[in-house]
Amino acid sequence: MNKNFAPTIRQLRAFVQVHRLRKLGAAAEKLFVTQSAVSMLIRQLEEGLGARLFDRTTRSLQPTAAANEMLATAERILRDVDALSSSFRTLSTLERGRVCFATTPTLASFLLPDAICAFEAAYPQVRVVVDDCAPDQFISRIMGEHVDFGIGTPEHPGAEVDTQTLLRDHLALVCLANHPLARTPRVRWIDLAGHPIVTMRTGYGVRPLIDGTAATAGVVLNVVNEVSFMSTALWMTASGMGASIMPSAFARASNNASLVIRPISTPRVSRDISVVIKRGRSLSTASIRFLATLRSALKAKSS
Repeated sequence: MNKNFAPTIRQLRAFVQVHRLRKLGAAAEKLFVTQSAVSMLIRQLEEGLGARLFDRTTRSLQPTAAANEMLATAERILRDVDALSSSFRTLSTLERGRVCFATTPTLASFLLPDAICAFEAAYPQVRVVVDDCAPDQFISRIMGEHVDFGIGTPEHPGAEVDTQTLLRDHLALVCLANHPLARTPRVRWIDLAGHPIVTMRTGYGVRPLIDGTAATAGVVLNVVNEVSFMSTALWMTASGMGASIMPSAFARASNNASLVIRPISTPRVSRDISVVIKRGRSLSTASIRFLATLRSALKAKSS
């Protein structure tokens, strides 16, 4: 016996069928191959094992003691292979599966509801798991492979991840209709000077980006309220407590008719939302299908 020999699945299938049917022709029909192909597979198997498996008679093939001894093992291996193939098929056809991704609570609240409803209606056997993490935990959740991917706006993603733009966005001023800047077609950073501003707390979320841009534009913002959630900033602005600065997509998603949203220019600051994947990691069929559903839901919402 060749110590390095490992039977192939095709050889084992041919062996089991010949053992059951006792004829090469019948086994060939069962396997949808030629009789000569079955004969070759059995011969290769015997040569590799260093043992005769069938005694040839004029009318049939009779299993040897070695063949009878290995039959149960061969059948078990084939059952395991078939079970594995079936499992892969159900995953690829989304008859079952799991999608797990990281995102911040703020993004989840306006990006996900429509997409998750549509996805679960189409693929009820696939479980969707949302890891709602803080912005400073976002990349570490992806790199640690706690999730399949992330949906967010990483400040410094680094070379260890790949990003795919999901939604183009930018920073905007959100204010009431009676605010002095509400009728200004293009609000500049310099125009914000002196106006009460509600924004994220220092060092959190978009706040470093806001502070850095304002400093570059030579503006000292009059921050009157610092919050942890953009939803808080929105109701404060709606209540007259000051204009707020945030990504325009979140402000638009609130559908608050009392609020005016104005892009801030000079400079215009992009705040794109991206799909973030650990470099070298492939997405499952379920994840790919979920992201396609999410893109369709976002497109429908914007049209």
